[in-house]
Amino acid sequence: MKHEATLELELERETTATIPSTDMARIRYLFLELEQAYMEHKPTALYYHAKRVMDVTISLAFIVGVMSWLTPLLAILIKLTSKGPVFFIQKRTGLYGSEFNCFKFRTMYVNDEADVRQVSINDSRITPIGKFLRISHLDETAQFFNVLIGDMSIVGPRPHMLYHTKYYSDCIPYYNLRLEVKPGMTGMAQIKDYIGEINGERELRKRIQWDVYYMKHRSIALDLGILFKTGAKVLEKCYDFMF
Repeated sequence: MKHEATLELELERETTATIPSTDMARIRYLFLELEQAYMEHKPTALYYHAKRVMDVTISLAFIVGVMSWLTPLLAILIKLTSKGPVFFIQKRTGLYGSEFNCFKFRTMYVNDEADVRQVSINDSRITPIGKFLRISHLDETAQFFNVLIGDMSIVGPRPHMLYHTKYYSDCIPYYNLRLEVKPGMTGMAQIKDYIGEINGERELRKRIQWDVYYMKHRSIALDLGILFKTGAKVLEKCYDFMF
């Protein structure tokens, strides 16, 4: 699938004399441009307060109105189809590189590779109910507790495993720039169909570009737009899965 990532970098206007010729040099140049673009935009204090109010209001409403009955139902289905805990708790990288416990409903059999190996589409570790939970993203609804606590926001760059944060930060220029924003349940990269398993360095760079794009343009209106588009995509996936 082709992804259009139109960032306002205006590289076309640069002459060949100013743009490095090698692939790695061009990548570094691109991320330098991204960093400079991001540094030009700093949200106001009002934005941060409004975003937190939105996070608390939506997460609390969902926990009380939906998870109060959804959690027991999912717990029964998870327990009936595999052995292990109902929740999968994993260390993820949060704001400014801090660590936090990320909550999910368990979708895989208990295994020793959960903290170092990404989940692929036809992963044999996925339980019978786990496939539907992942497609519908019901497994990630447990992260509303992370939002309520303050470790995450509803909208922001997706948090990565500690292992991958260390690995990616060593090989991708300006990867750690995305850590200057609180991680989210969904984000700009996700509504552009960069979701799930990361397949290669180029795809990861695209995700980071969209994360930085969000950081530069973030607003309550953009957050709401991302939230609604995420909901539409989830409903579309559930429809395709069932029919």
